[in-house]
Amino acid sequence: MISAIILLVKNRQLNKSSQVQLPEDISLCHELIHTLFETIEKYESKIDRLEHGIKSLLRQRFGRKSERLEDIDPRQLLPFMREYLNELKAQEKAEAESVKKEKISNIGNKPKRRNSFPADMERQQIIHDLDDSEKTCSCCGIQMERIGEDKSEQLEYIPARLFIKEHIRYKYACKNKQCEGSIETAPKANQPLEKSLAASGLLTHVAVSKYLDHLPLYRIEGIFKRYDIDISRSTMCGWMMNTAELLVPLYELLKAEVLKSRVIKTDDTPVSKQDKNHPNGISTSRLWIYAGDGSYPYYVYDFTPDRSRNGPAEFLKEFTSGYIQADAYAGYDFIFNDKQRSVEELLCWAHARRKFHEARKTAPQLSLTAMVFIQQLYKIEKDIVKLPRQKRFAIRQEKSVKILADFKQWLDGVSFEQALPESPFRKAMNYAANGWDALCRYASDGDFDIDNNEAERQMKPVAIGRKNWLFMGSDRGGRAAAILMSVLQSAARNGNNPQVYLKDIINRISDIPHNR
Repeated sequence: MISAIILLVKNRQLNKSSQVQLPEDISLCHELIHTLFETIEKYESKIDRLEHGIKSLLRQRFGRKSERLEDIDPRQLLPFMREYLNELKAQEKAEAESVKKEKISNIGNKPKRRNSFPADMERQQIIHDLDDSEKTCSCCGIQMERIGEDKSEQLEYIPARLFIKEHIRYKYACKNKQCEGSIETAPKANQPLEKSLAASGLLTHVAVSKYLDHLPLYRIEGIFKRYDIDISRSTMCGWMMNTAELLVPLYELLKAEVLKSRVIKTDDTPVSKQDKNHPNGISTSRLWIYAGDGSYPYYVYDFTPDRSRNGPAEFLKEFTSGYIQADAYAGYDFIFNDKQRSVEELLCWAHARRKFHEARKTAPQLSLTAMVFIQQLYKIEKDIVKLPRQKRFAIRQEKSVKILADFKQWLDGVSFEQALPESPFRKAMNYAANGWDALCRYASDGDFDIDNNEAERQMKPVAIGRKNWLFMGSDRGGRAAAILMSVLQSAARNGNNPQVYLKDIINRISDIPHNR
């Protein structure tokens, strides 16, 4: 009977315009109705998943990236969360009113601040004076005396200037005819790149333009043409790879320093690479970021041809004790499971929150309740961010641990009927449940962070850059990008001007003989 019903349903689906003869038997009709309901439920579930995927893609492409809760209707939450949300909104409103009143009270009390310029910035004075005929008093005709001056400032800009450094080496020879052939020439200054026309300043400009300002080489080529200088993008590409090879000793030192950190934050992002062996000519590689902690404040990027665990395994092979904070990428599991190491996992609450945020359309009440739990944790972190380590630890133990326990108890109570196995909310639940210990570990130490956002922020330059330069030319080009970005971003993290710093480094390395 059931097979006949299924056949009837399928025939109806194949030929929707035809009239289907319905059975006259009541029991058969009931079976048909149940089968139709099951079919409808199956397709509704599939439609919900597809709509969720489409909305997620549209939100990633056009929507707001942050998971804020300002517009939550308390009626969407479970009852025990409504009171907390109302209190939180009232508190935020009071804080906003306080800030607004403070701004109003300060109006007129303080003079408007002008932009302050660095004290060592070059200044060019332009004197504006009266003509001699205008320095005579119009009343009595006596010569007037200067009693003061009015001064104003403007910030001027001079476009980049290219010039030629001409190296002249004097030669000396002995006048004594008996010493013929005795000629001495002044030694040649060491160059960053042997037999290259590029000096350190030009190499630095190209590196900063591409890897910090995200300009592709063809645009830099066009900029140079405006100065009647023809430098091809292939030439500049060679410069960058050779400059990166010069910086390998510094890159290895940065890597060694980061590996001394107690906590290493890491993330990765895909980059396209030209690949002759790939059917489409383009394959997907990865750029990884490894961020040192406060004691070793450096960023090191690593390029790998794929996302296998070989990349982290090679980079982190000397990291035998400490913590790694990342998303739940399984490629790090071998490190945590290695009995020869003492490395523990720190997961990221921002990743967990994002998954609940993505599920809010299909399970609004459950997802928003979970997000309010997480918002409580972030509210505590916002209040203690400037406190000493021990105080942060004490407050986390007092407040955060209790919220985490309540959150876990609530998640464990969500029934199978409320969150089906393939639903977005169930996937968010599984992500949190599978890594719960690693998610909660941040509360055990005042030095740990609640999320991995610092590493994620260092992926943004790559994401912006690949929209402009589109792909890497080769594995060597990918490694060059990793080295140059490591040096430039580490310089910026330590408060240095990346352009000034990189030029100084290139000059210093140029003074070291190549065989050393």
